Amino acid sequence: MKNIMNLSKKAALGVAAVFFSNFAVAQTLQDGIANADSHKYAKAKEVFTEMIAKAPTAENYFYLGNAYLTQFEPNFEMAQENFNKGLAADKKSYLNKLGLASVKLGKGDKSAISEIGQIVKDSRDKDAEVLYRAAQALTIFGGPQNADVAIDYLNRAVDKSQKGGTPAYYYYTLGDAYRLKLTNSPQVAGSAMTAYDKALPVAKNKASVYTRIGTLWMQAQQWQKAKESIDRAIVADPSYAPAYKAKAAYDIKYQQNALATQDLMNYAQYADEDPDTQLEISKLFFTNEDYANSKLYLDKVFDKVKDPIKFKLRAYLLYADADYAGAKNSLEQFMSQAGPTRVQAGDQGLLGLISAGVAEKETDATKKAALMQDAQQKIAIAKAAKDDTLNWDEELIKIKSGGGINQAVVDQGVTSPEIQALKKAVADNPQDTDALYKLGNAYQEAKNWNGAILTWQKMSGLLPDWAPAYYSLGYAYQQAGNNELAMMSYEKYISKVKPEELEANKKTLSYAYFAIAYLVKGKEVVKAKEYVAKSVQLDPTYQDAVKLNAELNK
Repeated sequence: MKNIMNLSKKAALGVAAVFFSNFAVAQTLQDGIANADSHKYAKAKEVFTEMIAKAPTAENYFYLGNAYLTQFEPNFEMAQENFNKGLAADKKSYLNKLGLASVKLGKGDKSAISEIGQIVKDSRDKDAEVLYRAAQALTIFGGPQNADVAIDYLNRAVDKSQKGGTPAYYYYTLGDAYRLKLTNSPQVAGSAMTAYDKALPVAKNKASVYTRIGTLWMQAQQWQKAKESIDRAIVADPSYAPAYKAKAAYDIKYQQNALATQDLMNYAQYADEDPDTQLEISKLFFTNEDYANSKLYLDKVFDKVKDPIKFKLRAYLLYADADYAGAKNSLEQFMSQAGPTRVQAGDQGLLGLISAGVAEKETDATKKAALMQDAQQKIAIAKAAKDDTLNWDEELIKIKSGGGINQAVVDQGVTSPEIQALKKAVADNPQDTDALYKLGNAYQEAKNWNGAILTWQKMSGLLPDWAPAYYSLGYAYQQAGNNELAMMSYEKYISKVKPEELEANKKTLSYAYFAIAYLVKGKEVVKAKEYVAKSVQLDPTYQDAVKLNAELNK
């Protein structure tokens, strides 16, 4: 004992140097992992690249490769390149062998599952990180059928790591693996929550865990508890980007599109400028029907990302602008470059809508009929798969009623100094609902019905629960001669009026019921009678409704 306690000063300093060197490496590694978890993938890759520059070890190459593998759309090429470099540095590296197997699994090669199992077996449970990374690969790419194996690996990783201190991400990945089972079982959800609860005390950033707890409550449809957990995440770390992404999903669920847009703006602010992250932001804006911001973020990185999903997203945006030729070209580029497993039923539905759009301008009767047949067949595929990317029937009605309306079509119509000023105000702040309201009315006063339609559509996207937007949209459609869409909008208006708003909306409700009755009287007499009776009940002084009611009940 005496000799051990009386280490020379030089030896003591050497021990300290090794300790602090290892501590610094561990801290740097944790920084990289934390950045990836925060959706700062560019920063994470930067950290791992610097680690390689200082020490080109097999482990450091693995972590850089894994960052490419676990980003939103995996870059398999760059991941594989780094895993191979890791094996060149150490041909026995279990981590890099796992990395290469994960690439195979991510590309759809299920034989990789047995490879992962063999690598774990060969490692003999000596390294908790090998167990953890095997489980991570199965959690990301293995599907529900491999959830139990991932859970087993994670529990073994946790046991193995107890002595040195289990990292929080071991626990919260265990929670993620339980959720992969895709079951409503309270026991499974409880196991996931228990794993997250264990992560909380050891997590340096509590926001990471609170966000996962929030999304677990969302999965269980416990919306109030979900909101509370997400709010706690934002309080814990206001710069933690995934919390805002989760909050946007909550707001979209409640059709609070304006709030969701603000959440996505915050998400974009706190996530980094990595092109793949920016592409993900574009997708999220598209989901929120915020096509202007979706296009803005897509255009920023279109030439910087290799993932063919960019062509699919652009196809939907071009379709929204009624550029059917451009949409078809982009979607075909996606389908030719993406693997067959990435082509979905909704893609066939979009091709069907594009065919319907082209058919509307086709003058040859035979070609027109063939296009419409193709449209119906492809849309049927999407509907049979219950794909809800778009409202297929509503989109088809829009096309048959003259196609989608874009800004170029609107600008061909009547304008005024007031319209121009309000257009600028909306362009400066697309979320300014007051300016949108004034612009919609200005278009109506000028009888630019396409402008009114486009504006009220934007308004209902931002304020989906605000009933008057649907009434104004229905009126604009009716004036433009698009009766089917007018009826659909009036029906939405009727459904959106809350009981406490009934008194204030009696006259407009009366007109909405009357308009629908008038438009269906020739083909749906029973419905026409029902609706006109409601119209008269709401406003007995409305003479047009009184006359139609008498006419239908002779």
